[in-house]
Amino acid sequence: PVATYSGGMRRRIDVAAGLIGQPRVLFLDEPTTGLDLPSRIGLWQLIRSRVDNGTTVVLTTQNLDEADQAADRITIIAEGRVIASGTPNELRSHVPGQRLELRLADPGDLRRAADVVSDCTGRRPESDPRTGQISVTVTDGGGLLAEVAGRLDTAGIETAELAVRRPSLDDVFLALVTPSPAPPCEPTSAT
Repeated sequence: PVATYSGGMRRRIDVAAGLIGQPRVLFLDEPTTGLDLPSRIGLWQLIRSRVDNGTTVVLTTQNLDEADQAADRITIIAEGRVIASGTPNELRSHVPGQRLELRLADPGDLRRAADVVSDCTGRRPESDPRTGQISVTVTDGGGLLAEVAGRLDTAGIETAELAVRRPSLDDVFLALVTPSPAPPCEPTSAT
């Protein structure tokens, strides 16, 4: 009986049952839940091969990294409503800018490095003293990357990682579902 199998094994059986008939349209509801990494990789390879052979796959998932890698088009639903739809790159346009991110070789340099990043970008970066990570939203990540790297080198601050990243689909989702802060109330004068 299938009920005695693990969650991952039951998931494999569900997906296998859906694939047996060579369907033209395949609906998959969180197909990788409970699967180990090699099984997830194998499942995505199988799904991609089906898509390459003409099968349309409709996938529901909360793992936006998987959706980003696997989907041609993505529809984001929140509270039962479609709030955005498009290609992964079209959805990224909902989040302005890029993220300049760095991780320091020595977290003790965090304050000095944050000052360098702030001087280069004109914005105070977010930082994590535990990990020595710094990040800030920028508009011209490519141009700033070289400038920040040079200034950190001149200051004798060594980085373990330094990169400019596009917004993730998680960033897009959060930007779309997180309410904007209300504008401050205007003071009124009593007469």
